Amino acid sequence: MKVSRDQAFRKEKHGINLWVYPVGREEAGVVYVEVDEGHFQEFYHKQSTFICYILEGEGTFYLNGEAVTAKATDCIVIPPMTKIYYLGKMKMTLTTVPAWKEENEVHVRYIDKNEI
Repeated sequence: MKVSRDQAFRKEKHGINLWVYPVGREEAGVVYVEVDEGHFQEFYHKQSTFICYILEGEGTFYLNGEAVTAKATDCIVIPPMTKIYYLGKMKMTLTTVPAWKEENEVHVRYIDKNEI
């Protein structure tokens, strides 16, 4: 199976641009992410592990309040129930295992740019 970018669902959300690839599997999902400043929403997912592979750029992921710096070629693995937000300018792939489902995402708070 091949899925092209023009088949992906594009969405803008809290400072990030997402392309969700319709892979048609419950076991995993694939998303391409571009961020210019940050993902200005802290959230967690009840079921999915998030695997972020940084293609370009650098930034800081905040995982349960702990700062984790990342740059191109780094891989950040985020278990379910971990509070997440991130800042920086990056392009990355995001694999979710199992596939992300909206009903399992929990909003914690919006991040005010003045906090940074």
